[in-house]
Amino acid sequence: MKKTFLLGFVFVLVLTVTLFTAWADKQKIAVVSDGNTATSAVSPVAARGSFFLLFDGKGRFMEAIHNPHKDAGGGASHLVVDYLSGKGVTMIIAGTFGNKMIAAMEAKHINYLTFKGTAVDAVKKVIQ
Repeated sequence: MKKTFLLGFVFVLVLTVTLFTAWADKQKIAVVSDGNTATSAVSPVAARGSFFLLFDGKGRFMEAIHNPHKDAGGGASHLVVDYLSGKGVTMIIAGTFGNKMIAAMEAKHINYLTFKGTAVDAVKKVIQ
Protein backbone atom coordinates (compact mmCIF):
# COMPACT_ATOMS: atom_id res chain seq x y z
CA MET A 1 0.00 0.00 0.00
CA LYS A 2 2.78 2.45 0.94
CA LYS A 3 4.74 1.48 -2.16
CA THR A 4 1.71 2.13 -4.42
CA PHE A 5 1.08 5.51 -2.78
CA LEU A 6 4.72 6.49 -3.12
CA LEU A 7 4.81 5.47 -6.79
CA GLY A 8 1.61 7.44 -7.43
CA PHE A 9 3.04 10.49 -5.68
CA VAL A 10 6.28 10.32 -7.69
CA PHE A 11 4.28 9.96 -10.92
CA VAL A 12 2.17 13.04 -10.14
CA LEU A 13 5.27 15.01 -9.20
CA VAL A 14 7.07 14.10 -12.43
CA LEU A 15 3.97 14.88 -14.48
CA THR A 16 3.57 18.29 -12.80
CA VAL A 17 7.21 19.23 -13.42
CA THR A 18 6.98 18.05 -17.04
CA LEU A 19 3.80 20.04 -17.71
CA PHE A 20 5.21 23.19 -16.09
CA THR A 21 8.40 22.90 -18.12
CA ALA A 22 6.42 22.45 -21.34
CA TRP A 23 4.25 25.47 -20.46
CA ALA A 24 7.26 27.61 -19.58
CA ASP A 25 9.06 26.66 -22.80
CA LYS A 26 6.12 27.89 -24.88
CA GLN A 27 5.68 31.20 -23.05
CA LYS A 28 7.14 34.44 -24.32
CA ILE A 29 6.48 37.53 -22.26
CA ALA A 30 6.80 41.09 -23.58
CA VAL A 31 7.13 43.88 -21.05
CA VAL A 32 6.54 47.37 -22.44
CA SER A 33 9.19 49.72 -21.08
CA ASP A 34 10.86 53.05 -21.76
CA GLY A 35 14.26 51.50 -20.95
CA ASN A 36 16.10 48.63 -22.60
CA THR A 37 17.23 46.59 -19.57
CA ALA A 38 15.42 44.02 -17.44
CA THR A 39 15.51 46.42 -14.48
CA SER A 40 13.78 49.21 -16.42
CA ALA A 41 10.39 50.41 -15.22
CA VAL A 42 7.25 49.10 -16.88
CA SER A 43 5.86 51.75 -19.21
CA PRO A 44 2.59 53.36 -18.14
CA VAL A 45 1.26 53.04 -21.72
CA ALA A 46 1.17 49.81 -23.69
CA ALA A 47 1.28 50.76 -27.38
CA ARG A 48 3.51 53.83 -27.04
CA GLY A 49 6.36 52.54 -24.86
CA SER A 50 9.86 52.78 -26.33
CA PHE A 51 10.91 49.14 -25.93
CA PHE A 52 9.54 45.63 -25.71
CA LEU A 53 11.59 43.56 -23.27
CA LEU A 54 11.23 39.88 -24.12
CA PHE A 55 11.48 37.17 -21.47
CA ASP A 56 11.03 33.43 -21.78
CA GLY A 57 8.54 31.50 -19.68
CA LYS A 58 11.16 30.82 -17.03
CA GLY A 59 11.81 34.54 -16.51
CA ARG A 60 15.08 34.81 -18.41
CA PHE A 61 15.64 38.12 -20.19
CA MET A 62 16.11 37.44 -23.89
CA GLU A 63 16.28 40.79 -25.70
CA ALA A 64 15.13 44.39 -25.92
CA ILE A 65 13.41 45.47 -29.12
CA HIS A 66 12.75 49.08 -30.06
CA ASN A 67 9.01 49.65 -30.56
CA PRO A 68 8.68 50.36 -34.30
CA HIS A 69 5.10 51.62 -33.81
CA LYS A 70 5.70 54.03 -30.93
CA ASP A 71 5.06 57.09 -33.06
CA ALA A 72 2.42 55.57 -35.35
CA GLY A 73 -0.80 57.46 -35.84
CA GLY A 74 -4.12 55.90 -34.98
CA GLY A 75 -4.19 52.14 -34.78
CA ALA A 76 -0.89 51.71 -32.93
CA SER A 77 -2.54 49.17 -30.64
CA HIS A 78 -3.33 46.76 -33.47
CA LEU A 79 0.10 47.26 -35.03
CA VAL A 80 1.83 46.49 -31.72
CA VAL A 81 -0.28 43.40 -31.04
CA ASP A 82 0.28 42.07 -34.58
CA TYR A 83 4.02 42.75 -34.27
CA LEU A 84 4.38 41.01 -30.90
CA SER A 85 2.14 38.13 -31.95
CA GLY A 86 4.45 37.59 -34.92
CA LYS A 87 7.35 37.31 -32.47
CA GLY A 88 5.51 34.54 -30.59
CA VAL A 89 4.54 36.65 -27.56
CA THR A 90 1.90 35.01 -25.37
CA MET A 91 1.64 37.74 -22.69
CA ILE A 92 2.08 41.51 -22.66
CA ILE A 93 2.73 43.53 -19.50
CA ALA A 94 2.28 47.31 -19.28
CA GLY A 95 1.01 49.98 -16.88
CA THR A 96 -2.31 50.41 -18.70
CA PHE A 97 -4.07 49.09 -21.79
CA GLY A 98 -6.64 50.84 -23.91
CA ASN A 99 -9.85 49.13 -24.99
CA LYS A 100 -8.66 48.75 -28.59
CA MET A 101 -5.46 47.03 -27.49
CA ILE A 102 -7.35 44.72 -25.15
CA ALA A 103 -9.67 43.72 -28.00
CA ALA A 104 -6.69 43.12 -30.30
CA MET A 105 -4.92 40.96 -27.67
CA GLU A 106 -8.06 38.94 -27.00
CA ALA A 107 -8.49 38.34 -30.74
CA LYS A 108 -4.91 36.96 -30.87
CA HIS A 109 -5.32 35.00 -27.60
CA ILE A 110 -2.57 37.02 -25.91
CA ASN A 111 -2.82 37.40 -22.14
CA TYR A 112 -2.06 40.71 -20.48
CA LEU A 113 -1.25 42.12 -17.07
CA THR A 114 -1.18 45.65 -15.74
CA PHE A 115 1.80 46.25 -13.48
CA LYS A 116 3.73 49.10 -11.87
CA GLY A 117 7.36 48.45 -11.04
CA THR A 118 10.33 46.97 -12.83
CA ALA A 119 10.11 44.59 -15.77
CA VAL A 120 11.89 41.81 -13.91
CA ASP A 121 9.45 42.10 -10.95
CA ALA A 122 6.50 41.96 -13.36
CA VAL A 123 7.81 38.77 -14.94
CA LYS A 124 8.44 37.22 -11.51
CA LYS A 125 4.80 37.86 -10.65
CA VAL A 126 3.66 36.10 -13.82
CA ILE A 127 5.78 32.98 -13.40
CA GLN A 128 5.01 32.46 -9.70
